[in-house]
Amino acid sequence: MNNAVIVDVVRSASGRGKPGGALSGVHPVELLATVLRSLITRNDLDPGRVDDVIGGCVQQVGEQSANITRYALLSAGFPESVPATTVDRQCGSSQQAAHFAAQGVMAGAYDIVIACGVESMSRIPMGTPTIGQDPQGPGVHARYPEGLVNQGVSAELIAQKWKFDRETLDAFAAASHQRAATAAAAGAFDNEIVAVAAPAPDGTTSTHLVDQTMRASTTVEGLAGLKPSFGTEEMRARFPDVDWKITPGNSSPLTDAASAALIMSEQAASKLNLRPRARFHAFSVVGDDPLLMLTGPIPATQQVLARAGLAIGDIDAYEVNEAFAPVPLAWAHELAADPAKLNPRGGAIALGHALGASGTRLLGTLVNYLEANGGRYGLQTMCEGGGMANATIIERL
Repeated sequence: MNNAVIVDVVRSASGRGKPGGALSGVHPVELLATVLRSLITRNDLDPGRVDDVIGGCVQQVGEQSANITRYALLSAGFPESVPATTVDRQCGSSQQAAHFAAQGVMAGAYDIVIACGVESMSRIPMGTPTIGQDPQGPGVHARYPEGLVNQGVSAELIAQKWKFDRETLDAFAAASHQRAATAAAAGAFDNEIVAVAAPAPDGTTSTHLVDQTMRASTTVEGLAGLKPSFGTEEMRARFPDVDWKITPGNSSPLTDAASAALIMSEQAASKLNLRPRARFHAFSVVGDDPLLMLTGPIPATQQVLARAGLAIGDIDAYEVNEAFAPVPLAWAHELAADPAKLNPRGGAIALGHALGASGTRLLGTLVNYLEANGGRYGLQTMCEGGGMANATIIERL
């Protein structure tokens, strides 16, 4: 079996995913195209040598429909002969793209492949594909007659089950911003962020290089003033024991971003004189309770550790997506994980969660952290809509 190696991972800086956000004037095709072009250019790679481009995108409607990955590579100047596909594993879409890419290399189906992702939440507001529609159908309604809930309510149920109080959630969120701000000030993200030309409504264009969702001034005291977001009258009646505490401050913000990873066989990297930075060591993907929905990273991590023959203590850093603060906190509790190794450069609460782009964003941050700190193994895992999760273990080379 071939080893699948990571040669490079890049991303855009995050933009607030609402009108007026730094990247709201960028068409999502162009956002992903910019990242793809940068990845090819900085590795001096002939794009015609790429066997496939696999992209993640969750809200595949409007400007993000019709296989956005194919249009992005065409916009980026790739030859027409390079194919592309777009996958939806909800928030783990580009992590799944990386799994598919690496597994294709390991199986001998690819020599060189790009895994990537994009989401413009300012231009395609969250929930757009399901407005006026029922995405579940009668069979699901029959199986879950009380009804499934949105992810915010699921986060509330997790906080209640694991007995996390509001101060604990807000303290975790504030620490995410502080870690991210410290890392940014030290230049820790410089090697992963590529410039995006961002047009403004007045016709001017600026170069976007700094995560707009990160707020260095965030404090627990400031977050304490925010009101819970998901305790509607209907949900309070259904879950009377829940002490509602999920707010915009301890949740990931709506975000615009794109990211991409260059994945090859070791042989292809050697022939091109490109240095592999890490190799894929183990993978897992699981289904879990669709009501709690966001607990999937726990069994996914247990499965991937077993497949790798490793214990949690063997892992030097964990990137656990911060969709909501209770998710990584419950994960860390169940895995007995070292909190110092958890999202050491901050997570999605600070750096943003651009849905389809988050998987390869976490991968890049993890690779760079392992290199900077001499770690060997890194683990990333992502909760996903519908009650699923991916987990990946990489080994720094």
